[in-house]
Amino acid sequence: QVQLVESGGGLVQPGGPLRLSCAASGSIFSIDTMVWYRLAPGKQREWVATFTSGGRSYYADFVKGRFAISRDSTKNTVYLQMNSLEPEDTAVYYCNAEIRTSRLTTYVEVWGQGTLVTVSS
Repeated sequence: QVQLVESGGGLVQPGGPLRLSCAASGSIFSIDTMVWYRLAPGKQREWVATFTSGGRSYYADFVKGRFAISRDSTKNTVYLQMNSLEPEDTAVYYCNAEIRTSRLTTYVEVWGQGTLVTVSS
């Protein structure tokens, strides 16, 4: 059993920072891409950022240099540093990863349960 657990969400004032974490646990052989998505009230799920196993990072346009994704492979954890938060960033943030449980298996997609970020004064 493999699972992703997000943490770090909460209430933050506009302009403030917040750092999200997503830790993978269980029987893990390797992790490929780790991705952050978000789901805001009344909207469809949006892709936020990706960190590849090769160390490349990619961002949605609305990030505008405010967010930074990073990864600690020794801890099987991906982070999302969010700065200059805006009320429009209010959403449940989900972590997604492609994980292999052994060298004999293929990558499977795993989702976390989400962590709520509320940006409000």
